Amino acid sequence: MTWLEYSVKTVPSGWRKILYLNWPLVVLLSAVAGIGFLMLYSVAGGSWSPWAEPQMKRYALGLAVMFAVAMVPIWFWRTMSLVFYMTGLGLLVMVEFFGSVGMGAQRWIDLGFMRLQPSELMKIALVMFLAAYYDWLPNNKVSRPLWVILPVLIILLPTFLTLAQPDLGTALLLMIAGGLMMFLAGVHWAYFATVISAGVGTIWAVFQSRGTDWQLIEDYQFRRIDTFLDPTTDPLGAGYHITQAKIAMGSGGWTGRGFMQGTQSRLNFLPEKHTDFIFNTLAEEFGFVGGVSLLILYVLILVFCIISAVQNKDRFSSLLILGIGLTFFLFFAVNMSMVMGLAPVVGVPLPLVSYGGSAMLVLMLAFGLVQSAHIHRPR
Repeated sequence: MTWLEYSVKTVPSGWRKILYLNWPLVVLLSAVAGIGFLMLYSVAGGSWSPWAEPQMKRYALGLAVMFAVAMVPIWFWRTMSLVFYMTGLGLLVMVEFFGSVGMGAQRWIDLGFMRLQPSELMKIALVMFLAAYYDWLPNNKVSRPLWVILPVLIILLPTFLTLAQPDLGTALLLMIAGGLMMFLAGVHWAYFATVISAGVGTIWAVFQSRGTDWQLIEDYQFRRIDTFLDPTTDPLGAGYHITQAKIAMGSGGWTGRGFMQGTQSRLNFLPEKHTDFIFNTLAEEFGFVGGVSLLILYVLILVFCIISAVQNKDRFSSLLILGIGLTFFLFFAVNMSMVMGLAPVVGVPLPLVSYGGSAMLVLMLAFGLVQSAHIHRPR
């Protein structure tokens, strides 16, 4: 009998849950957050304020939230999934009337001690509700048109509310995450092939319409597309951000300039250096090696989520873990693609590294749900 087996059989049930926690996942999350603290310290010029210290406090609170959520049985969260979804919708509607404005968008609700971004909460609430929906729905109905339309509406409601803020990046993440949940639940591939084909056809039609009498989008929108494809066409205007981001990454080389030695961030050439473009600061100071190391940590977090989901025999828990894991993947994949010029700049933060309160706490709540499903899985 191993020490762990002996401990599990002898300790009280409350403490037993702590032993059942997915501790490698906790260590990986803390390692990524630690990298974030160091980078926020660096971009502040060697100071814990104004970004690193508040971020550390938020992560400590996030850990407490994760452990608290993990101790609650997973059946409770399945029961509460509809409440979470409706609360998220209600908050998104509140943003339209009472939301505070920042950087040209109305996305936050000011709570006094922090600003809550409801669209961040909706990313997790949507995954929870869809997991509960497909746990309730018999397998033989998953691909029937009537039962496909309902989850599509569930996805489109928060997507359009988020798009109206406007927040194109989060709206796209909600739509993609919802589509992935439908795919994981077993919806027939023909639905996805139809949507993808329609999307490709629409993009082709947009480009073909340029300069014609039936042009589908405005000229300024075409200029934005041109700038994304070639930022050098407007290096001091729309292409400035991505041009400076590429300079920062390229100057880091293989091993980087050294901690706190990044010129692009220290001389304020790099925009949003503590939020969306913090990965470029990391790449400039620690080079290719530092960037790949962070990517490996992210991939390991995803791998542990997939392993936990595969081992779980409860359909809701398995779908929930996979949904949260793939949503987490979308976060870092979209951000890294964006700051490297492989995708349009849409304002998606780097998870656990970029400065931000709502994103940090919601993400830790999400991993608390993963831990709850892991602890309370059928054994």
